[in-house]
Amino acid sequence: MAVQKTASGRVDKRTKEYKEMVERAQKARAAQKTTSIAKKSSSSAPKRADGKLDKRTKEYKEVAERMAEVRKAKNSLKNKIKRLFK
Repeated sequence: MAVQKTASGRVDKRTKEYKEMVERAQKARAAQKTTSIAKKSSSSAPKRADGKLDKRTKEYKEVAERMAEVRKAKNSLKNKIKRLFK
């Protein structure tokens, strides 16, 4: 699928290949935009000067709650058995 070029060396915008290439680029930009939005929302918690989360905020309490769930799941009997038989 070689992209045809004009006499001046530029990509010929009238070809099917060029239009497909532009469409793929638009999809990639849209996908990148949605992932960057997700990253921004998770890191928007207020932080102290040393870079750690401020413990007085709602975001910190949510993070602490999620971490407690992870710790609890990590130490479950099922996971302890899995670690034993690795």
